[in-house]
Amino acid sequence: MEAGAGAESEPLLPPRSWRRGRDAAEDGTGADNDLYINQAIVFIEDAIQYRSINHRVDSRSLWLYRWYYSRTCQWILSLTITVILALAFIEKPSSLTITSDVRYRVPAWNPPCGLTESIELLCFLVFVVDVSVKSYLIGWEEFWKNKWLMAYILTLIVSLTDWIVSLSFFCTEHVRIRRILRPFFLLQNSSMMKKTLKSINSTLPEMASVVLLLAVHLSLFTMFAMLLFARTKDGQQDKEWVRYFRNLPDSLTSLLVLLTTANNPDVMIPAYSKNRAYSIFFILFTVLGNLFLMNLLTAIIYNQFRGYLLKSVQSSLFRRRLGIRAAFEVLSSLKETHANAQESHVSTGALLRVLHKVEMDSRCKQAIMRSLKMCSCDKLSAAQFQKLFEEVDKDAIKQHPPSPEYQSRFMQKMQFAFGHPYFGYLGNVVALANIVSICVVLVLDADKQPSERDDFFLGAINCFFIPYYLLEMLLKILAMGLKRYWSYPSNRFDGLLTVILLVLEIATFAVYGFPHPGWRPEFMGLLSLWDMVRLVNMLIVFRFLRIIPNMKFMALVVTTLLDLVKNLRAFAGILVVVFYAFALTGIMLFKGAVVPLGNSSTINTTYDNSTLQCGTYEQLEYWPNNFDDFAAAVVTLWDVMVVNNWQVFLEAFSRYSSPWAKVYFVAWWLISSVIWVNLFVALLLENFIHKWDRRCHPESLSDIEYQRTVELMFRDVLEEPTEEELMEKLHQHPHLQLCR
Repeated sequence: MEAGAGAESEPLLPPRSWRRGRDAAEDGTGADNDLYINQAIVFIEDAIQYRSINHRVDSRSLWLYRWYYSRTCQWILSLTITVILALAFIEKPSSLTITSDVRYRVPAWNPPCGLTESIELLCFLVFVVDVSVKSYLIGWEEFWKNKWLMAYILTLIVSLTDWIVSLSFFCTEHVRIRRILRPFFLLQNSSMMKKTLKSINSTLPEMASVVLLLAVHLSLFTMFAMLLFARTKDGQQDKEWVRYFRNLPDSLTSLLVLLTTANNPDVMIPAYSKNRAYSIFFILFTVLGNLFLMNLLTAIIYNQFRGYLLKSVQSSLFRRRLGIRAAFEVLSSLKETHANAQESHVSTGALLRVLHKVEMDSRCKQAIMRSLKMCSCDKLSAAQFQKLFEEVDKDAIKQHPPSPEYQSRFMQKMQFAFGHPYFGYLGNVVALANIVSICVVLVLDADKQPSERDDFFLGAINCFFIPYYLLEMLLKILAMGLKRYWSYPSNRFDGLLTVILLVLEIATFAVYGFPHPGWRPEFMGLLSLWDMVRLVNMLIVFRFLRIIPNMKFMALVVTTLLDLVKNLRAFAGILVVVFYAFALTGIMLFKGAVVPLGNSSTINTTYDNSTLQCGTYEQLEYWPNNFDDFAAAVVTLWDVMVVNNWQVFLEAFSRYSSPWAKVYFVAWWLISSVIWVNLFVALLLENFIHKWDRRCHPESLSDIEYQRTVELMFRDVLEEPTEEELMEKLHQHPHLQLCR
């Protein structure tokens, strides 16, 4: 790296337009030092949150930047996004009815014109402030490179224009474009969702090849089917033609649904009844399409998406390292740094000043401060500085407190006995016996009338097991100490359920008295059907989950699922975006399309279900599945995504509205069931594989619990950026001048 005269003392400076008179007065030195400290604070916070450092770094901008990313501002922004998305439930057509069944639904309350529009306007004003602050902070040059910000502004312009048009028509217009654009506000506010969407977009070309193979496969077999099952004089074979292969659209639809096995074996039964050889056609189609091509698509999505997600996470790591290096560079330019140093250094005192002001996890901050105190040197090199902040990469989240040390020999023996794993195993056996006894009682009473049941035995076993659970909890606290006992999630779950069980059991005795032969508390007043005791028994079933940590493979599966919940926010967010857009599109296309049989003006319409064709929308009474309001549309799309009986929706909405309705449902199936579900499978596999690898290589510290984020999931295979890469990127910073 080249260095100019005096570059050692001032390696990283803001542009000259912001350095007004810093060499003209002595008090400028203190102001510059404060500026460098504030820059370092912001850069470190950027690194922790994986944010870009390409923003303005003058004093005012730094204050605005920290204010914008403060918890209060981000909470307001998140609340605004939630409110504007939730408007779909109360806007016309409102979802504020007990049922969505078109036969029984009463007219819903719809807000007056101007109510939801006023809330929308407030949300739009927040978004205008949001995009204005973002645009100012990154600067004019960076703004033109940022497609998300430009799309943000365009979305706001279109939304405000549509809002004005809506008021001009006194809220009577049927098409509201701004409603479909609302999910964009959620999408642009999440960097992980943007990365995930970018990864999905990069994966599409590879997926397109398999989708094309699926289309060719479907087309060829459709032509074969129309030839095999053409109309003849044979009435038996005509059943296949009439129901499934009457024309090209029906043939394509029948085989497309068969690709998901939703109409198997219904679609082949008419032909199979005549000649068993026809089954070869359907079996061959299913094997090639469902078992080979669909699973090949899953494999491609997993392989490609993992690669692109890995690249995305690699860029996040680069952002973190770049932010830390930028903080080092600005701190090394403090006036307390000696100008004749051969290399740039940062004093530990300056770093401590920064750490006291940085907003970061307290565990990480304390660990970094401990490392600084243990370090005997007064100055830190770039490598030492970077190594200190590797603490934020670690996934250790909790170290369990030590057990109490008893002086009494008797207490030591008690601690050994009740802290031993075998005592936990005994509790698992007792919980299993409790579950078995409850199952026996439920099986014996399943066919009895309520007046014939004797709940004495069920009440008696509760009187035995619940005190045991309480005693077990107290003995474990005695052995482990309250802090250590409470530090384990399984113990918190166990203890909380034990307390709830005890409270409910005492309340049950207070209301119904103690169990005795002929005890039937459902006839005794306050709570019908013995609701309290049944609730106790349900909680006992949940308590049996305590065995999961003792079964290694089951614990592996459960921790994988729990980690998925933590890491699925980006995936779930994208699914919410797609659900929202498709639901509103469905409302515009199919609102009011489904009309109940008979007199639609009569609420309780009756008809003879036996006269309807078997397997149709009407015969299956799918009336609640419609697009008459937002909540009903979301549930309908969920039912289609599951693909069980989704051919019923294809046929019904094609009949009630237009044959082109099939395009809408097939598009939804492709996006939700084919793409998103396979992405979910990819994340599940990746998470499980890493969990399995860690199981095969257990950590040495057994008292430390771990969690896996998307970034940490790939931590072992990520490449650390080199010194040259970091410095080159810093040289390209639009608002900083690197002088060395």
